[in-house]
Amino acid sequence: MSNIIQLTVPSRIPPLEARITALLGAFADHRRTGDDVFWLKENAELLNILECTGQSVAPEALARHAGFYADAVTRLEFFPQYYRFLLSMSLDLEDLGMPGNEAQRMVDFAAREGLAEAELSDLQRAEARRLMSRRGIDPVRDDGLNDRLRAFCARTATFALPNKKAAYELTHIVYYLSEYGRRDPDLPDEAIQSLHFAGLTAFLDQNADLVAEVCIALHYAGRTPPAVWTAWLEQETAAYGITADPSASLNDDYHEYLVCNWHQAVTGSALFRKPVCDDRLHFKSGARPQTVLRELSQAIYGLDRRSGDWGRMRPIMEPSLSPQARDVLSVAVNSSTLFDAYFEGFARAGRA
Repeated sequence: MSNIIQLTVPSRIPPLEARITALLGAFADHRRTGDDVFWLKENAELLNILECTGQSVAPEALARHAGFYADAVTRLEFFPQYYRFLLSMSLDLEDLGMPGNEAQRMVDFAAREGLAEAELSDLQRAEARRLMSRRGIDPVRDDGLNDRLRAFCARTATFALPNKKAAYELTHIVYYLSEYGRRDPDLPDEAIQSLHFAGLTAFLDQNADLVAEVCIALHYAGRTPPAVWTAWLEQETAAYGITADPSASLNDDYHEYLVCNWHQAVTGSALFRKPVCDDRLHFKSGARPQTVLRELSQAIYGLDRRSGDWGRMRPIMEPSLSPQARDVLSVAVNSSTLFDAYFEGFARAGRA
């Protein structure tokens, strides 16, 4: 009776390198065709996550993009309007281990043609600078660019209101200024508050994609995100369903899946834990309430008099919310010490 036999049960999930190989194959060959700009977008996003989190990618996995890489310079010359996607993919492929020096030729071409000069947005100029600086060229030559980006981030009032475009711009500014976590982005305290405000709005909206982006940005800024957000993202990441279906709709949650797994990698957790295959994949998030933010906004808007004082407004508003909305709101309130300051802007009491 004293002899205990221990059985080692093999994991049903292939090793991470094999899962990455399958994902790269699925995105390279089974979702869209290479002449579709959305093919560029999806593959650039996946490669970027792999590169900036330092993943090991097998040579045979990179070989799935050998045709794209061999033709990348020609494509750039004919499709310069997509230079940021094309540069991103080529740079990441080389930095992940693809042999060759095509990215340098592409950066030289983009600089010679002044492609970054066609950008109207500081955010896009910052992305162009980040990409081309990886091969030693600054295409912008604007000493005030980073200061303007930080000033945008520091306007906290922008992020106390539902504004997904502004929130995503905020997170991407942090990515570019920090070189995806490789250096201090030198953000003012107000910018950190802006990230918390954007995260609170995203959490109230149960938008895992944006909550993950905010948490990643906070990590890259050297700050620890609220533990409640991190725990919720881990739960949401585990809830994704992935099915192989040659006729599956491409209108799925692939981006949210990728970003949530990026967040897992940034926090040191295992990423891409779901079994995947080299096939047409459909990504589906778990069920979650989608009306919390709208209910909260409607409750405030319907009041004749409103205040930015959360303690005063809470008992007035909560009775009009659904039980689900009250539950999510309660978690949000307790997730961040900045909720009272956030609500002061969210309530828009000064405009009543």
